[in-house]
Amino acid sequence: MTATAPVGRGLRTTREDGVVAVSTARDAVRDDLGEVFRRDYRRVVAVAGRVLGSRDECEDVAQEVFLAFGRSAVPADEASGWLTVAAVHTALNHIRSGRRRASREESAAVSDAAVRPTISPDVADVVVTAEERSRVRAALGALPHKQAAALVLRHSGLSYAEVATALSMSPGSVGTTVRRAESALRKELTRHASSD
Repeated sequence: MTATAPVGRGLRTTREDGVVAVSTARDAVRDDLGEVFRRDYRRVVAVAGRVLGSRDECEDVAQEVFLAFGRSAVPADEASGWLTVAAVHTALNHIRSGRRRASREESAAVSDAAVRPTISPDVADVVVTAEERSRVRAALGALPHKQAAALVLRHSGLSYAEVATALSMSPGSVGTTVRRAESALRKELTRHASSD
């Protein structure tokens, strides 16, 4: 006979034939994880997509976010907001930590493209668009974390009140923070453009 009982914050005991084993809550899976995943996965990937360009990276972010949610004590009815904010923060962290990796990948892609002749006349447009997105991501990663998060959340469709709640700000300061972020983003983009 097996019986499980909580013994303290994050610890559970399991009794089986008189043997007691202690495991952490990390070993347990939330009962509501599947439901929350099905309901919010697309939005988490979309929010990460506003920060990152790669579908694979967005899915990696979603995986990290749902793993963190699975270990959290966030109530299911508050999960959507929590997941959205976690997606923004995780995606911004991916940008900041992945700059060197992205630089290597872009170099490899450019050299690979130079080896293979291209016939399509739209290749220049594709390259320009990719470079512009890369510059925007780099500039976004250079912003203060709270400004970048506020900007991404607002442009992901959250209201000022929702952004304020998500980032523990007063609702009146969200507009100012977003405007400052937009201004800083423009300056960063201009700085990158003039250094090229």
